[in-house]
Amino acid sequence: MLQHIIDYFDHIPSTHRALILAGGILFFWLIEGVIPLFGFGYNKWKHASTNLFFTVTTIVVNFAFALLIVKTSDWAVAHRFGLLYLVDMPLWVFLLAGLLLLDLVGAYSVHFIEHKIKFMWKFHMVHHADTHVDTTTANRHHPGESVFRAVFTLLGVIVCGAPMWLVMMYQSISVVLTQFNHANIRLPLWLDTAISWVLVSPNMHKVHHHYVRPQTDSNYGNIFSVWDRLFGTFNYTPVDQLRYGLDVLDDATDENIPYQLRVPFNKKIKTDY
Repeated sequence: MLQHIIDYFDHIPSTHRALILAGGILFFWLIEGVIPLFGFGYNKWKHASTNLFFTVTTIVVNFAFALLIVKTSDWAVAHRFGLLYLVDMPLWVFLLAGLLLLDLVGAYSVHFIEHKIKFMWKFHMVHHADTHVDTTTANRHHPGESVFRAVFTLLGVIVCGAPMWLVMMYQSISVVLTQFNHANIRLPLWLDTAISWVLVSPNMHKVHHHYVRPQTDSNYGNIFSVWDRLFGTFNYTPVDQLRYGLDVLDDATDENIPYQLRVPFNKKIKTDY
């Protein structure tokens, strides 16, 4: 069974990857209408069009890095270079360890660093600028930030020596889990809390989108919540105390695409990062 899954991701068609992205957005979009966390009074289609614009730019950047990532992965596997080859391990352990390492380097680490280096933070602000966080917010990244994340994905492949089937599996899971934890859905508190001990749950990630610190500087996880708990960046704040956006941005600009594209270069936007 496990080998069949690996074989699938080793040869996953581009159409299937597109269906995972589009299908996830559609699924959580529909669920948001049934069990919404917040009753936003907003034009959901206009909001989605802004975030889907940035989703497309993210896809373009990732496509530009695709060949380099493939070549790097093939080289690492051929030379058994990376942490995954330090000891022999069962295939299921190899898979789990690889997912954890890719999540640590390619997601948690770059996210944490983006909050600490002003140059990178100015690009990441576009993601935090959304004042109506929902499943479409998941891939709302300035093209510059998409480059940062692609570079760290490449670094993750090098560090762990991930074969391409593992990279494809990680990216597919990442897409769906990111859409899930950004989705404007209300789960029973006990269920959300239980999920958050292993995976990043909706309530857990919403804390990260609060408009001020310390919440903004917490809950950096993408798939696994273990990194926030291990490195002391976990924060629990009840969702009814949250407000989305950033205190240094004008909320009225969050759906203005030209304005958001210029945010990293706008010297009038002050930040002490």
